[in-house]
Amino acid sequence: MKTIYIVRHAKSSWGDISLKDFDRPLNERGATDAPAMAKRLINKKVKIDAFISSPAKRALKTCKLFCEEFGVKKDEIVLENTLYEAGVNAFYNVVEKTDDDYKSVAIFSHNPGITAFVNTLCNEKQIDNMPTCAVFAVEADTKKWKDFKTAEKKFLFFEYPKGGD
Repeated sequence: MKTIYIVRHAKSSWGDISLKDFDRPLNERGATDAPAMAKRLINKKVKIDAFISSPAKRALKTCKLFCEEFGVKKDEIVLENTLYEAGVNAFYNVVEKTDDDYKSVAIFSHNPGITAFVNTLCNEKQIDNMPTCAVFAVEADTKKWKDFKTAEKKFLFFEYPKGGD
């Protein structure tokens, strides 16, 4: 079994309109929501073997805040350039090249691609939008990440700062 936790970056700041989209930081709420969501996962007894993130500032900071809560060193984060402005295929490509030694991974990225991706994972749960700092979790019946796309999947949960299943 392989488990994937898809995490949209926390709330970002629009305070400096001169910044490129890639360089936008988290705002105050985002900096609070990210560790709170990580704690929710910890309370659910979630184990994460690898943290994979878009290199964009807001996604990477969200990932780092999760790592702090999980007691993982920030230098263990796997940066994946294709997760910035990613489409569905980019997400699957990242998943498929994940080391099979990892049973569970968290992937940090952005909308609109992240919503499109989670809606391909299982028919039993479809969502209109991945809110900021939302986590969508799915378990796949496979031993190899390269088979993740076609493996039978089971929806585990959908959590976000203001709600969840």
